[in-house]
Amino acid sequence: MKTFTVYTDPGHAWAKVPYALLFMLGITDKITHFSYRKGAYAYLEEDIDMETFARAYRAQFGYAPQWVGKHANKSSKIRSYPYYSVAGEGQRF
Repeated sequence: MKTFTVYTDPGHAWAKVPYALLFMLGITDKITHFSYRKGAYAYLEEDIDMETFARAYRAQFGYAPQWVGKHANKSSKIRSYPYYSVAGEGQRF
């Protein structure tokens, strides 16, 4: 069973998910611009995109993804990452 890290700061949370897994699940175009992407990972925002991922993951594997949390008491550096985009999708994964 795969575990994904959820990073939280005082205002929000994001799940770190390999972009290749989003691609495999066929949901790269379902992720909103409220999430972020850096290198081979997407950082899925908690309000919509984490649930989109969790539904697709359950449908593919038959069980829910597991989450482990990491909290910061200050603004997360994730907020400085580029916004999520499917442009250049074939790159870096």
